[in-house]
Formats: sequence, C-alpha cells, structure tokens
Amino acid sequence: MTSWTETTSPLPLLFRRRSSGEIRNLASVSSSILPAFGTVVDEGHLQLKKFVIAPYDRRYRWWQAFLVLLVIYSAWASPFELAFKKVATGSLMPVDLVVDAFFAVDIVLTFFVAYLDKSTYLLVLDHKKIALRYVISIYFAMDVVSTLPIQLIYRMFTGNSHYAQVFGFLNLLRLWRLRRVSELFKRLEKDTRFSYFWIRYIKLICVTLFAVHSAGCFYFWMATHHKTLSNTWIGTQVNDFEHKSIWLCYTYSIYWATVTLTTVGYGDLHAVNSGEKIFSIFYMLFNIGLFAYLVGNMTNLVVHSAVRTLFMRDAINEIFRYARKNRLPEGLKEQMLAHMQLKFKTAELQQEEVLEDLPKAIRSSISQHLFRRTVEKTYLFKGVSEHLTVQLASEMKAEYFPPKFDIILQNEIPTDFYILVFGALDVLQYKNGTEQFLSKLGSADLVGEIGVFFNTPQPFTVRTKKLSQVIRISHHHFKEMVQPQNEDGMIMIKNFIQHLKDLKQEMLQEIPFLTESLDELNIEHIQANENTQYNELVNFHGDTNMEETNETSTPGAITLRVIIHGHHPDEGDTNGKLIHLPESMEDLLRLAEKKLGKRGSTVVMGDGSQVEELDALRDNDHLFIF
Repeated sequence: MTSWTETTSPLPLLFRRRSSGEIRNLASVSSSILPAFGTVVDEGHLQLKKFVIAPYDRRYRWWQAFLVLLVIYSAWASPFELAFKKVATGSLMPVDLVVDAFFAVDIVLTFFVAYLDKSTYLLVLDHKKIALRYVISIYFAMDVVSTLPIQLIYRMFTGNSHYAQVFGFLNLLRLWRLRRVSELFKRLEKDTRFSYFWIRYIKLICVTLFAVHSAGCFYFWMATHHKTLSNTWIGTQVNDFEHKSIWLCYTYSIYWATVTLTTVGYGDLHAVNSGEKIFSIFYMLFNIGLFAYLVGNMTNLVVHSAVRTLFMRDAINEIFRYARKNRLPEGLKEQMLAHMQLKFKTAELQQEEVLEDLPKAIRSSISQHLFRRTVEKTYLFKGVSEHLTVQLASEMKAEYFPPKFDIILQNEIPTDFYILVFGALDVLQYKNGTEQFLSKLGSADLVGEIGVFFNTPQPFTVRTKKLSQVIRISHHHFKEMVQPQNEDGMIMIKNFIQHLKDLKQEMLQEIPFLTESLDELNIEHIQANENTQYNELVNFHGDTNMEETNETSTPGAITLRVIIHGHHPDEGDTNGKLIHLPESMEDLLRLAEKKLGKRGSTVVMGDGSQVEELDALRDNDHLFIF
C-alpha cells in the first residue's frame, strides 16, 4: 500500500488558498480532480515533499502559461522556416535557441512535478515514481526530440554550416508542443471566470489561422523545390521569385491559402504542375472538414446563446393563440404575457433546475442565506424557536411577479400564503361589482394567512403594485412543521390574534365571522390552554361562524374535525357546525344537542350509511344527527 508520505489527496491543496503555491479560485480546477470513493482527506498531511512541485501550484501554472506563448511562436516559425530557409539560418536561429532553452528547462522541471494517479486519484509525490513515469512515456521522447537544436549539433560535429532540407522537416517536430495550447483551451473552457463563447471563438480563429499559415508555407516550399521555377503557381506571376523579398512571397502564399480555404477561387493564383494540383486536391478536401467544423461550432455557440429567447417567443405566441381562441379579456391577457416575460427574465435568478440537483443541506443553506431575515421580520414568526425558523426558511419557494398581477384572488381556495421580500402589494376587495382598495403591504408583510388559518376562501384579492418578489409556503408543509411544535404554535396563535385585532376597521368589516370571534380568542384564554395544539384553538364551520369546542378536546391530542347537521341528509341543505370529534358516541350526541339545540339518537353519513364506530370517520366528514 502506498504510504501518505508518497501520495496525498489533492483536495487539501485546493482548499488552502492563501499560500502562494496553491489555487485561489476553484473555478479554474478541472472537473477531473476528484478523490476516489472512500479516500480519506487527511488535513494533517498537507506539506509537499522537498523538491516536489504541485501540478496546480499557482507559480507552475504561470510557467505553463508562459510556455504557451512560446508554443505560439513555434507554431508560426516551424512551417515558416521550412518554406524560407534563409531565416532558419539567419535572424530566427538565435530566437529558436532561446525558445528551445526554455523548453529544456521545462523538461527538467517535469521530473519534479507530482502527478495524479488515475486509479486512486491521489497525488503521487515519490521522486522515483515521478521520474520513471515521465521517462517511459511518449512525452519524454517527443519533448527531447522537439527541443534539441539538431542543426546546431550537426554543425558542431561536422563543421558544415549548409542547411539541409531534412532540418526543416525536423523543425516541424516542434509542433508537438501544440498539445499545450489544446490543454490550455480545455482548461479555460471549464473556467467559469471566462466567457465560454469567446474562448471557443478564439480557439476557432487560432485553428483557422494555423491551417492557412501551414498550407501557405508548404505550398511555397513546393514551388521552391520544383525543377522548373517558372512552371509553378507563383513563378507564373512573379518572375525570379526566389530572389524576391521573403515577406512578398509569404503574402502571396497566405493569399492563395485564404482564397482556397474560403472557396472563392479567383483564378489568379492556381496550381500549374502535377504536384501542386495533387496538394490542392488534398487541401480542398481538408477545407471541407475544417469548414464543417467551424460552421458547426459557430452555429452551436449562436444557437446556445439564443435558445432561451426562442423558447420565450414560442411561449408568448402560444399565449396569444390561447387568448385569441378563448376570447380572454385584454387585462387577463396582459397579465399572462407579463408573467411569462418576467419568468424568462428572472430564470437566471431562480435557477430551480440548478437547485434541484444540489444536496438538501446546500439548498437549505442557500434558503437560510436568502430568506431567513425576512421570515424573522414577519409578525407571525416573531418569537418562535430558531429550529422552526430554519425549517420555514428551508421550505420557502421564491417567485417574482410583474406589476398589476393578482397573486391571490378573492374567494379562491387557500393553498399557500406569501411573504413579501421586496416590492409592494395592494389588498383589494370586489363588492357590488366595484373594486375597493383596503390597504398597502410592504417588505416582510404576510398575505393569505387568514384563508389558510381558518380554511376558508380568501377574503381579499392581493395584487402587485410594482415588480415584487415573494416567498411562499404551502398550507400542507406549514401544518406538518408546526403540529409537533406546541410552544411555537402558541406563539404564532398569539401573534396572529394580535394582528387580527390591529387590522383596520374597514378590513374587519369585510370578515364578519372574524369580528364575532375575536372576543372569544383572547390572549388570556390561550394562556389558560397552553398545552392545546394550535390548530385546535381556531375552529370554524360551513357558515364561517366560530364555535369553541375545547371542552370536548383532549389537550395535546390531535383530533379529527367533523361537520354536524341536525337533520336527515335528504331534508335539504343547511349550514352545519364544525366540531372536534369526541371520544365516544354518547359524547358526540351530547355535543350535538348543545350545538344544534335538539337531541338526536341516530348518526348517518351523507350517503345514508349509519355510523357505528367513530374510528371509521375521517377529517371533515359530514355527520347527520336526528
């Protein structure tokens, strides 16, 4: 087994950012750096061995970036020196030697760079293993061959300074270094600090320029080595071209390669001899593949950047067709369009599909960071335990609404209530065919809770006044979280009742059952029943009148709620009374006599079936007692 002195996990190196030898931004790390399942990341073994370089050391990264600049020079100089041998033994030769010296230094450094074991995903730090792995790989042989100044060595041993053609082709081995550029682009494409579009765009430009440069240089080399110089593509246009300026000939070469690549083909420069025609055939076949590669990549980039816009336009067109087909009013159609446009504008802020892929703990932490302060400021949750606050914030769902959008409609079935994060809301009521303004709500205000708490249709319409963000929680989730929390439930009931008493008189007048019940639901009464579940304190029935039935409820127990009627199911429909189901049939008959004003002996369901056992009943069943 490899010891921890020889291998170590790369993750600690990524997390220690302050050291000059480590990464400062995790976005620049390749996604392949992952520890194997079961790998223990030991924080006690973070130090590298002496004379070992971490592959993701910041200084080593800068060195690699500097070598990429030299690779760009090599990619230009190698084909250029093949075509124009004068510069290979003249002005460019000292530059080539300096560049080769830097790559020779890199070969030496590679013997000290730790590597990632692909089987264990551990960083190997043993010097012998690092050196052996590099020596037996193809990289070492190719690095050495592409770095050795073969022409200079030949001159030193033979004393012959003549430039043989073989040296030009050996210089092409320097193109092996292009793999560094490919690795750089792969790393930049994964780096979220840079635009993926522009990285890919620059890569495509570089590929095109290198293809044009290489083809032009090789085509000129063919002309210079033809037996009859005048019978070549450039010899027919430029007399005695071998003695002309290097840059003039290079311009002609790049012009021909560009015109041929773009399939323009003016005809002024064309293949003359058989060799040139064969090369032109293969070059044009290559151009077909290169052109398809470029067009495919550019199309993908453009479509990817516009795909959301296309989806939005399709969705808006569907709304227009639906509204026209069903003859929807203009105001409702405008609300639909505004909501759809806002949905696409805020998609980057919500990113529900991203959050769904994250672990629950991370989603919870994000919700705490975004919504916890707002939840704590809401009147209903003031004073509740931190545990419940955390649960509430974690279950909140954020939504954006455009101006003049109805969040809650009057008389709709309550399913959620909302907390306003930012923006402004108007509370409205439709009465006698007219819309009446009741109040204005601001940040951290709660809406929809009256309908949810009393399980009655929403008494008001709530409409956005401007662009607003709200967080909502469903009635079901809220009930599940609060039921086990007796103390928190009592605190919320107290806050709720106090809020109801502080409502404006014009709002209370629109909720008659609420006004009649506020005298019964007072703080002193709640304090006398502190062990009672919060949802047993607020009772309602079909005609929205409140009935107090705590005397028949078992404190602390979760009981069923049923609606009782004082007649046979076939004798018409009257408003019933919502009560907590007692423990026995006798208690049920006694409570029904008290609430309905008459004694009954038979209990049946709405379909006429007689009730014999109370355990068979379900929540919100209708019981007919006569």
